[in-house]
Amino acid sequence: QVQLVESGGGLVQAGGSLRLSCAASGSTFSIFSMGWYRQPPGKQRDLVASITNGGSINYADSVKGRFTISRDNAKNTVYLQMNSLKPEDTAVYYCNADFSYPRRWTSWGQGTQVTVSS
Repeated sequence: QVQLVESGGGLVQAGGSLRLSCAASGSTFSIFSMGWYRQPPGKQRDLVASITNGGSINYADSVKGRFTISRDNAKNTVYLQMNSLKPEDTAVYYCNADFSYPRRWTSWGQGTQVTVSS
């Protein structure tokens, strides 16, 4: 059993910053990657950023240079620092973790709302 708990969402003006956190608890030993996805109203859920155990990072083109993903492996916690926020960043942000045992599978957090006003 694994639980992902997100925090840090909210309302911010354009140009502002927010920091999201996601802590994984339970059977976390086989996590090999953690990341953030987002889903704007009426649209599909897309990758924002991901980071592997080894520190390999992947960003969506739309957030490169503005968002930074980081991870504390000892705490099984992933962070997303979001700077220079734009109204188009408004979405529900979901944390995810990819596991390798007993086979590859993914766990999701409950989501946190980020709203950027113009």
